[in-house]
Amino acid sequence: MERAPEFTKEQIAAAQYYASLTPPIDLDPRIASLVRDLIGRVADKWTMLILDVLAEKSPLRFSRLSELVEGISQKMLTQTLRAMERDGLVVRTVYPVVPPKVEYKLTDLGITLGAAFCGVWVWAANNLDTVEKARQEFDQRPR
Repeated sequence: MERAPEFTKEQIAAAQYYASLTPPIDLDPRIASLVRDLIGRVADKWTMLILDVLAEKSPLRFSRLSELVEGISQKMLTQTLRAMERDGLVVRTVYPVVPPKVEYKLTDLGITLGAAFCGVWVWAANNLDTVEKARQEFDQRPR
């Protein structure tokens, strides 16, 4: 059984803050585009898993991150980290040593994005029994 991530009071407050806001009616098209991009990014299971691991154990080296994000290939981890770095969600630090040492950690932007999505964990905790019951009823229906 996976352990739910432990969020700080600040992360929970940030999630509650973002959840309480209503987007403006005359939304800037650039904002709509960014939201679509970010939903695509965060809907990607690897981004969410990396976000979760780095929130709990940051900074991490590539190899350790690969071990902690179960099932991810080296290629997919590299691609996802690059995309997250491009979006400003993670920072990659290269240390001038031999052999090279590279670490990844969440930026403040990455932490607040994780906090904004921690509402999904709260929702899941509050609705677990209802969802499981609905699934069970669905699976028992004749086809």
